[in-house]
Amino acid sequence: MSYLRVAGAQINLTVGDLAGNEARIAECMEWAETERADVLLLPELAITGYPPEDLVHKPGFVSASLEVLDRLAERSNRVTTVVGFVDRVPPSASLGPGRTRGAADAETREVANAAALLRGGRMVGVYHKILLPNYGVFDEDRYFLAGVELDPVWSIGEVLAGVSICEDIWLPDGPPQRQAEAGAQVLLNINGSPFHRGKAVEREEMLSARAKAAGVPLVYLNLVGGQDELVFDGCSMAFAADGTLIHRSPQFAEDRFVVEVAVAGAEVRGGGLTPLMETTEEIYHALVIGLGDYVRKNGFKQVVIGLSGGIDSALTAVIAADALGPENVWGISMPSRYSSEGSKSDAADLAERLGIRYDTIPIEGVFNAYLGALEPLFGSTPAGVAEENLQARIRGAALMAISNRFGPMVVATGNKSEMAVGYATIYGDMVGGFAALKDVLKTVVYDLAEWRNRQSEVIPRASIDKPPSAELRPNQKDSDSLPPYYLLDPILVRYVEEDSTVADLVAEGFDEDTVKRVVTMIDRNEYKRRQAAPGVKITTKAFGRDRRLPITNRYRG
Repeated sequence: MSYLRVAGAQINLTVGDLAGNEARIAECMEWAETERADVLLLPELAITGYPPEDLVHKPGFVSASLEVLDRLAERSNRVTTVVGFVDRVPPSASLGPGRTRGAADAETREVANAAALLRGGRMVGVYHKILLPNYGVFDEDRYFLAGVELDPVWSIGEVLAGVSICEDIWLPDGPPQRQAEAGAQVLLNINGSPFHRGKAVEREEMLSARAKAAGVPLVYLNLVGGQDELVFDGCSMAFAADGTLIHRSPQFAEDRFVVEVAVAGAEVRGGGLTPLMETTEEIYHALVIGLGDYVRKNGFKQVVIGLSGGIDSALTAVIAADALGPENVWGISMPSRYSSEGSKSDAADLAERLGIRYDTIPIEGVFNAYLGALEPLFGSTPAGVAEENLQARIRGAALMAISNRFGPMVVATGNKSEMAVGYATIYGDMVGGFAALKDVLKTVVYDLAEWRNRQSEVIPRASIDKPPSAELRPNQKDSDSLPPYYLLDPILVRYVEEDSTVADLVAEGFDEDTVKRVVTMIDRNEYKRRQAAPGVKITTKAFGRDRRLPITNRYRG
């Protein structure tokens, strides 16, 4: 029995880095030749990086990316390389039955999300993605024209192969199934499939079903790395014709692999099965790669973090140290009159355990100066939120001053529970270039801290065990302003991530007054979230990237 040797390069690319992406792709092409592969799979839109968003509206960008494709085609040799790129669609091209090209198509959507087949110094085939996702984080219908050829197949040596792109394989009767019916002996699917909690299992089950339904082997190649809020988890896979998983690449790491697919039969051999991470572990790794890539790809070398002694700033600092190395993390303690001795010592203890730089900037003098300047206006009115937020804003200004003077990027430390209900100070603790925990509920913060401490105990036990507090007034506790997190977070999951109504939540048994109070806080704080730093998406409904509600909005329910 003869086999088709399929090589996969699960690599970390950067949007807009055409020269860098070209070099990485060329290196993989040379590797595939040395491996005597028949075909090499590279990620969706590998040349431009994924997702390129409005860059595809720039003619110069598209032209430059096509020049890269031409050079890569010239480099191609015996191996057939399947690589994602942005293709121009001629104005005369068919748009499919019942469709006409409108002004928007003519002006902004002259391109397709495409895969090129390169071999022997030239391009031997092109596939245009047919199913364009337009939900959640995806806006592909804004950018691309859909392909119309439902069942193309290409010869790779003696084998007929069906090539498709990402979303095309999620529909049971999508293009890969049509390709199998048209005679494809193997299905090759290239992807930029972003991570969310539990998606690896969901994806694997879907792909197994697609291979089994088509009755031919399937090789799935995914992108890896962070891009703004998105993290791509890799986890490339190969399946036999009966749906049996034969190969699984690691999550959140680059990988090159070779599998051999039987030309006439169900067998796939080679590869290996990297175990899937459990949920807390995969979230932690997503946060590490998301923060690390955001910092590196945006030209920073170091980060600075305000350390309060609490669990959020502690976990953020640990993630940063794991992502960038402790030598590139700078912790700043900024105590006020309300900071407990325990919080100050916990922050110092964390920094020592991590081996990061640690400095203290007391803010009491600056706080007093503010109060003195405002005294003619504030007079004898009782102290309250204004004075609390002043402290947070002084700290934010200090961190930004350090960033401006020395260059490290500020990492905000707020979590999703706080962002949801507005328990955060705009222009204060929300200051930062990135917010690692933005999509992480408070209860999950505790899970992550415990998981990380099981690897090595870096977070002081006191930071985990003590009641959470902003320490902006005497004896303050989060529970003074919010329901306990074990009650709050389930409401947030249902209202924010699952779009449940107040009536739904009450029917589930949640206290009606508590639900209405929480929902009101969520709805009225959209303006804060709109101005928040980007952060790693780990759920199906992250603020900003997924959940886009109007700020001016009177609907409640």
